[in-house]
Amino acid sequence: MKALEDSTLQVILDSDEILWESIREKIKIWYDFHKRNLPWRNTQDPYRIWISEVILQQTRVAQGLDYYRRFVDRFPDVSALAAASEEEVLRLWQGLGYYSRARNLHQAAQMVMNEFGGHFPDDYQKILLLKGIGTYTAAAIASFAFNEAYPVLDGNVMRVLSRLFAVDLPIDSNEGKKALTAIAEKLLDRSAPAQHNQAMMEIGALQCVPTHPDCPSCPLSACCSAYALHKVEDYPVKSHVTKVRDRYIVYYYIRCKETIWLHHREEKDIWHGLYDFPFVELDHEPDDAEIVRALKTILADDGDVVLHDHPVRKVHKLSHQTLHVAFLSVEIENPVPALDAYKRVSVTDWDRFPKPRLIQNYLQR
Repeated sequence: MKALEDSTLQVILDSDEILWESIREKIKIWYDFHKRNLPWRNTQDPYRIWISEVILQQTRVAQGLDYYRRFVDRFPDVSALAAASEEEVLRLWQGLGYYSRARNLHQAAQMVMNEFGGHFPDDYQKILLLKGIGTYTAAAIASFAFNEAYPVLDGNVMRVLSRLFAVDLPIDSNEGKKALTAIAEKLLDRSAPAQHNQAMMEIGALQCVPTHPDCPSCPLSACCSAYALHKVEDYPVKSHVTKVRDRYIVYYYIRCKETIWLHHREEKDIWHGLYDFPFVELDHEPDDAEIVRALKTILADDGDVVLHDHPVRKVHKLSHQTLHVAFLSVEIENPVPALDAYKRVSVTDWDRFPKPRLIQNYLQR
């Protein structure tokens, strides 16, 4: 099989059906032997499949499994999720990151109750109407819950197909996604789409891994173009390098007897809907003296202040940002009016509020 740049997509799609059937069968046999026993694979409940798919976006199975169990224990069906407050949903999501996923889940659950009579939509096109659900998640739900013949194209599957057919088009381009979608549709086992999609995702997760895959033991090595070209690590191709922005934030942990203050992130920025501490953001890395001086921005230079130790510095990496954070512990004798802009919380009660992992870890110190 030639690389995509040396032939046309149509040539690949017109390959002998014997080849396609051979690939399907090899993947099926591998999956029957290697598949993991995961709770969302033992159900056809579209709600639970949906929850698992959203949790596993940007999250490894090992981490996501506990979150999935806690989530469906607390919200066993779509009506329970819809009836919850956004704050409670975010609190249960705490630590998973990409919090827009949780907000979209909550809003989509309310759509199911209000627009679909409380019944999760049972076909691909209707599932796509739900908040936060794109083609990948809709295909996963439609195939796993209703056995509809739609190919799932997540990062694992794109990697498998890119290597198998040496697709030189970037997977983060429209052309690349279009080509891989066409190949996935051709390869799909329409007699058993749910099993096929699960197998494709699993072989990408366990066998055709991003770096140093064990190609000699792979059932597809004999027909893998990238392996034949000795270029497995070159695929999949990506055109864009993520630009990472540096931000410099100083957080103030302000305590007065048994009270602390939290800041509710309502602006459209990172951690929307979560709680952190009063803070100032600078355009540079501040020294200790500047961190102390900047406290005036929060307290309006009002009241007696006792500082506890030196600032604690952390670097916290997000997908598109690197946060250079300093924490300063501050004790005040009496509350000051400037703090009315923040939420006053008992030190025994702070755990009820959803917080970024960075803040959670600091509080647990």
